[in-house]
This record gives sequence, structure tokens and C-alpha cells, in this order.
Amino acid sequence: MTDSKDDVQAPKIDFPCERYPIKVIGDAGEGFRETVIEVIQRHAPGFDETTVVTRDSRNGRFLSLQVLITATGVEQLQAIHVDLRATGRVHMVL
Repeated sequence: MTDSKDDVQAPKIDFPCERYPIKVIGDAGEGFRETVIEVIQRHAPGFDETTVVTRDSRNGRFLSLQVLITATGVEQLQAIHVDLRATGRVHMVL
């Protein structure tokens, strides 16, 4: 057995994957939540907006949103990431 980092593999996700969490972090400000929700709805039709969990940073400068979607594949997740980053308001997508 080796402890090489090369032997570590990412966990396999079976698609479709219900209740797949996506966390989005960006600058707090008017319309940030709506912008994130708009992008998510574009790529995950049927997304339940009531599942969004919003948290402010300690100093109020940043806002994080956690959404739950039904993930249909890697392509969908990559498209969500690209579109969220393209808004110019998102710093990180986890």
C-alpha cells in the first residue's frame, strides 16, 4: 500500500443525484441572491427556491448561498460553475 496522492480518486457520483449541494460565495449586495438563483434555474429546471440557505459573513462583506439541485451530470455542474463565475459577482463555487 502506498500513500501517494496520485492514488486518491474523487468519489464517484451517480447521476441523476437529487439534493446535490452547491455553495456560492460572493460580494454581499443588492441582487446577489437573485442573480445566483437565476443562473441555477437556467441549468436546473424545477429547482426549489425554498431550499436556499443564505449566510452573511461576520463583517457583512460576503454572502454565501447553499442551493440543492437535482444534478444531471458533470456537464450541467460545469455549466453552472462557468455561468456563476461569469456574473462577475461570484468569488467561489463549491
